[in-house]
Amino acid sequence: MNNIDELTVNTLRFLSVEAVDKAKSGHPGLPMGAAPMAYTLWSRHLRHNPTNPKWLDRDRFILSAGHGSALLYSLLHLFGYNITMDDLMNFRQWGSKTPGHPEYGHTEGVEITTGPLGQGIANGVGMAMAEAYLAKKFNTPLYPIIDHYTYILAGDGCMMEGVSLEAVSLAGTLGLGKLIILYDSNNISIEGDTDITFREDVAKRFESCGWQVLKVEDGNDVEKIDTAINNAKGEQNKPSLIIIKTIIGYGCPEKQGTASVHGSPLGKDSIKAAKEFFKWDFHEDFHVSKDVRSHMEKIKKKLISKEEKWNRIMEDYKKSFPNLYRELEDWLNDKLPIDLLNSQEFWDFHKPMATREASGIIINKLSELVPNIIGGSADLSPSTKTYMKDRGDFSKEHREGANLHFGIREHAMAAIANGIAVHGGLRIFVSTFFVFSDYMKAAIRMSALMKLPVIYILTHDSIGVGEDGPTHEPIEQLASLRSIPNLTVIRPADGKETAAAWYYALTRENGPTAIVLSRQQLPLYQESGKEALKGAYILKDSEKTNPDVLLIATGSEVELIYKAYDEIKSEGIDSRIISMPSFEIFEAQEDEYKEKILPKNITKRIAVEAASSFGWHKYTGFEGKIISIDHFGASAPAEVLFEKFGFIVENVVNHAKNLVK
Repeated sequence: MNNIDELTVNTLRFLSVEAVDKAKSGHPGLPMGAAPMAYTLWSRHLRHNPTNPKWLDRDRFILSAGHGSALLYSLLHLFGYNITMDDLMNFRQWGSKTPGHPEYGHTEGVEITTGPLGQGIANGVGMAMAEAYLAKKFNTPLYPIIDHYTYILAGDGCMMEGVSLEAVSLAGTLGLGKLIILYDSNNISIEGDTDITFREDVAKRFESCGWQVLKVEDGNDVEKIDTAINNAKGEQNKPSLIIIKTIIGYGCPEKQGTASVHGSPLGKDSIKAAKEFFKWDFHEDFHVSKDVRSHMEKIKKKLISKEEKWNRIMEDYKKSFPNLYRELEDWLNDKLPIDLLNSQEFWDFHKPMATREASGIIINKLSELVPNIIGGSADLSPSTKTYMKDRGDFSKEHREGANLHFGIREHAMAAIANGIAVHGGLRIFVSTFFVFSDYMKAAIRMSALMKLPVIYILTHDSIGVGEDGPTHEPIEQLASLRSIPNLTVIRPADGKETAAAWYYALTRENGPTAIVLSRQQLPLYQESGKEALKGAYILKDSEKTNPDVLLIATGSEVELIYKAYDEIKSEGIDSRIISMPSFEIFEAQEDEYKEKILPKNITKRIAVEAASSFGWHKYTGFEGKIISIDHFGASAPAEVLFEKFGFIVENVVNHAKNLVK
């Protein structure tokens, strides 16, 4: 390592550990050990422009080991992003640009939110898939306008998480040659040496999954790290793992190589000892020498020139391929190319069907109308009805395929979808059985946190699954997903409400949508349709100004309250039938509309949903009744289960009579 490289690496180290120390919390160990690999990557390989962090063809960098965020912020500062020294000094403080873990959309230069370990690897797989798909669509022999790498810095914890193996296996199968992981292998986790839990041969694991594996024995050797990255870039048919052996907390004599340096500030004495170890002559905190500033300014100019060169190529591309250029602009714009709201074809349903069937019809309409829609399932597309005809299958051999096959890897699928959504240019949906959303929840939560418009298609939504039994019958999942902030959950009652769910999901720009669909056939209601876009609406109203009872349901249970209307009326009771496909959308309406649908003075209410009652009480109140299932299901034909568990018209009628007597 030459003098200026060494000086810059040590600057990164001390900016990071001093930020942690000032905050009195954080993780100094990773920055001290991984600073050389991060600096080598960012200064010699990563194509990025600090003056334009959203440059389309930049390389993507993911800090999967997000607890090492102080290192990322120090990199961003030195490379000239909009991260000031004051920002570093406000690490982990209220309102700062430098939160405890990297946050997408909050800090300039942060490509994706990380922290829950392992997900960053799956996010990177998604970004690499998006790059490959867009490159196949838009590149021409003379104009490779989409041509970038995805780099991930991961740690031992990332390798332990199951989601990483799911994603690594798929990436190897797909031959994502422009995906490169730098593995900070320091053999320490919070509890101590990884030998107590993690003795596997990671290299053999990756090799068996179809990856190229490279090794650097000394994590401080910038030149060997540089060579390894070059070798990784030279392998275009396989993703690459570079195992870089490091010492956590390197340079802190009494703490390096121990768990004590992982997640606690070093303290003044240890920082002083580290400065003596590195012969750091600058005694003030947060010091960046003039030599480092000058060195980084030269690197920054070279980085800017890379985009300038690309811009010239793009201008020629625009002239030579104007139609492709306009299409690329449309894809990146993320605006629907057509007016689906007023498209009769989109809303056109004529017969009863399962809402998963209706969704399948809509998906295939959209595959023609919205060319940048891609998606797939965790090995369930024949059941979730998510396969797009005539759009091909994405694979190592066929990058142009729009149907994605994730295998039985639900967690990775959702995290990969986040990576695709963040990359830009594509509209992504993924699907599985509703009960398996439990496997996906950690990544769905990240979709919501990052405000990504990922669409989750979740079928087989209730005890209607029937003979498959309680393992496959969702009970608590609706309440679980409804509890996630910024996730919109929609459970449509028929084909037209399913169209409304898709329209909402496609036009939503600030968060994910979960569309929850039935396995069994449901009626088609004459009164349903675009009103579902308000989250709840009156499907059939009372003849009186003030109904005696309000009947509310979602999805398949709307059929029960709809059929109960006439029977209740024959008992001299007037009811209002309310379909409520989405709590979240309804809550976003004006108070006047909500009062119109659910008048406060009408307190006799019945909610019906074949799931947990949790969350319904805010709509039924103390005087209302919830027909629900607060226990697990059973294995039997669906119609038997609905009867045994009280989801029959007679039960709705009896509860209505008891309420109003």
